[in-house]
Amino acid sequence: MNKLAAVSVIACLALLAGLIALTGPERLVAALRDVPPALVILSLALVQVQIIASAYRWRFTAKRLGQEIGLGLAIREYYISSALNLVLPGGMAGDAVRAYRSRMEGVGGWKRPAAAVFLERLSGQIAFFALSCIGLLAWPLFLSERLPDQADALIWGVSAVVIVGIVIAAVFWAEWLPQRFRAVGADIAAVFWKDRAFVVQGGLSVLIVCGYIAVFLIASRAVGAPLPAIAAVTAIPLCLMTMLIPAGIGGWGTREAAAAALWPLFGFTSAEGVAASLLYGVISLAGAAVPGGISFAVSLYRGRIAKS
Repeated sequence: MNKLAAVSVIACLALLAGLIALTGPERLVAALRDVPPALVILSLALVQVQIIASAYRWRFTAKRLGQEIGLGLAIREYYISSALNLVLPGGMAGDAVRAYRSRMEGVGGWKRPAAAVFLERLSGQIAFFALSCIGLLAWPLFLSERLPDQADALIWGVSAVVIVGIVIAAVFWAEWLPQRFRAVGADIAAVFWKDRAFVVQGGLSVLIVCGYIAVFLIASRAVGAPLPAIAAVTAIPLCLMTMLIPAGIGGWGTREAAAAALWPLFGFTSAEGVAASLLYGVISLAGAAVPGGISFAVSLYRGRIAKS
């Protein structure tokens, strides 16, 4: 780990510790003490759906690029990479490991596996970005009375900038990108467009994103802060977006900071927001780490690591 990564990890962990201290450890303990086991079990089941659907999306993407990956192997490797993404700095180390290990499943070196992992994650980010744009527009339309003064004008301004940026990027892409990245364009067409691949990609990505949001909603309800339905496209996507920042470990700290700021807009305390985010993180980690650990042990036993 380089110095910058180390500093970012320490800063995010310090942020988390500071949030716990400011909101009150006793309040967090009180919120987490009475979490209904049934809701935790339901959330863990949803995490399994997310990972299995993600593994199928990766397998589908790889197949479109000429790399055959068995479904069982894809699921095992995705569990491992998901767990690593939540405990290693940067949030993408697990994906790099997955691409590296999957290179053994085909010929042609590492380029096809790396492209498959990158485009599979891109599919999910596109769906998440679309949901975030919807949420950005929903804030002033449905929650303007809860926003601070001038916040609605700021959101509308940001929305306009985003829309204009997308239009400009689309025009720029149409003229510039195909000329310089023809090979990448062919891969993108194969993964997202040919033979209506976008139907599979879109369906799986929407399912996965909805799973993330459902787990967060359940976690918040479990700590005694049941969010309204509108939070599914407003507050929760903003919290999850902080996990995309390539700093810290698995979004710990930044995600809790966002929840602490946003939950009071719905009539709950910052402590309940932090508790909900912590519970979400623990459930996501446990749901991936336990099967991931088993998969890693099976992989080690079968000699896959030695072969790599």
